[in-house]
Amino acid sequence: MKITDQYFDGIAAKFAKNIYGTTKGRLRHMLLIDAMMPFLANGPSKILDIGGGTGVMTKTLADLGHQVTLTDASEEVLTLAREMLADTPDVTIVQQTLDQAADLHSYDFIVCHAVLEWLARPFDAIDLIFQNMAPGKLLSLSFFNRDAALFGNALYGNFDYISRGMKVKNQVRLNPDNPLRPAEVIQHAEGTGFSVESITGIRCFHDYMKEKPSSDAVFDQLVALERQYNQTPPYCWLGKYIHLMLRKSAES
Repeated sequence: MKITDQYFDGIAAKFAKNIYGTTKGRLRHMLLIDAMMPFLANGPSKILDIGGGTGVMTKTLADLGHQVTLTDASEEVLTLAREMLADTPDVTIVQQTLDQAADLHSYDFIVCHAVLEWLARPFDAIDLIFQNMAPGKLLSLSFFNRDAALFGNALYGNFDYISRGMKVKNQVRLNPDNPLRPAEVIQHAEGTGFSVESITGIRCFHDYMKEKPSSDAVFDQLVALERQYNQTPPYCWLGKYIHLMLRKSAES
């Protein structure tokens, strides 16, 4: 089965509800902010949010005082983003695919979260970003962890699914087509010329819980546990998503 780039026209509202209307979406967002904050501590930055979807991350970054450009391939998704960001200053919204984002040199910080796993050629996307961003600048990269997906399916006894390479005939459009192995992404990024500044597991425990947090108190306990262990092996490698902070060499 040929893998093609996947966008969210036709299911934008469902996407927003499923991703951000749950504890898993709320937790993912919090932990991604945690992972980025040490690298945004030197004052306002000019940020590009590639594949920024409905604008949740863009809004948080703009509210922190950064100047943010949000791009996404889906016009339907961007309609939701424009509604969310209508009263948010210092935000620009552009409809374009990642391979159309050629001029990245003017940005201090590039965000590319949960994009690679929807692309037919994700490693080409890493190359493109590297080639077009300015030396010394940072890329905040997160992606769906294939290793964690396999582990989770084994816990639920989905052995036939695993034996098929975790592929189904009728792919659910909210399930990524192309999850990635962290070791392969890190190897490729370093081979391209990035240095890895940090590695963080996103939702190292949440997705394996038999019962998801049923109260704010339990959720807060879970957040504390995630924050305690999400940069510590082996737990960081169990994150449903992996976050890498990558820096392009100043000599590149």
